[in-house]
Amino acid sequence: MDLSHAPPVLRRLNTEASILAGAGYAILLQIAHPSVARGVAEHSEFAARPLDRLRGTMYYVYGTALGTPEESERVQAIVRAMHRRVRGPGYDALDPELLLWVGATLYHSAVRLYELTVADLTEEERAEFLRETSVYATALGLPRERWPQSTEEFSDYWEHACARLEVGPHAVGLSQSLFRPDNRLLWPLTLTQRFLSGGLLGPELRRQYGIPWSEARQRRFDRLMRVTRTVYPRLPKGVRRLPSALYLRSMRKNGGWKPSKASRSSNR
Repeated sequence: MDLSHAPPVLRRLNTEASILAGAGYAILLQIAHPSVARGVAEHSEFAARPLDRLRGTMYYVYGTALGTPEESERVQAIVRAMHRRVRGPGYDALDPELLLWVGATLYHSAVRLYELTVADLTEEERAEFLRETSVYATALGLPRERWPQSTEEFSDYWEHACARLEVGPHAVGLSQSLFRPDNRLLWPLTLTQRFLSGGLLGPELRRQYGIPWSEARQRRFDRLMRVTRTVYPRLPKGVRRLPSALYLRSMRKNGGWKPSKASRSSNR
């Protein structure tokens, strides 16, 4: 997997398999914004096609961060086209406010999971990763000046944005579909994601989503993170990079990502 063209910190973090442990957490943060939740609820097949949705998201993340310039441009064009149709009363998937929020959750969750499972980032690395992660939002139409220009500016934005979050009926329904999909074979994986999400979320959002928690669960979560940070960085790099390599291989198969008719009609 030739990654010489990819931005260095974006490449380093996004090739780590452990970042995927925060997938459910990032989704719950995103849909805690009522407009995001409504758009996803009315234009997605969360329960019926969870793997298709995950695959599309990973193609966008890995294609943008790790693909060739041509691959990056292609996946971004596909997602832009899909998002143009995701609009309705009170929401528009290409609204700069929503693009900024979703991009911010990708930055925040990646930094948090990397530091929990791999190593701490320096302030310079955080700042560089912030600059590089902006592509997830700007590629879909966010004006570059709207993206936080420093980690201090991001912290201010994050604090104020989180204060406005509200887990409404759409978000609750989506979370139930996420953690209890129609395909029961996925339940062991989704139950694990619910546990990880519960440990990562703050108490208020966790309560609003109805994720059961206790001091015992918190101790198990903290112990899991300590063990992971001790063991995971010692694994061979090929193992740690396997998910990103497999998704890139899948994306490149048969000429690249071709969204299914169902995905195009539901607009992710």
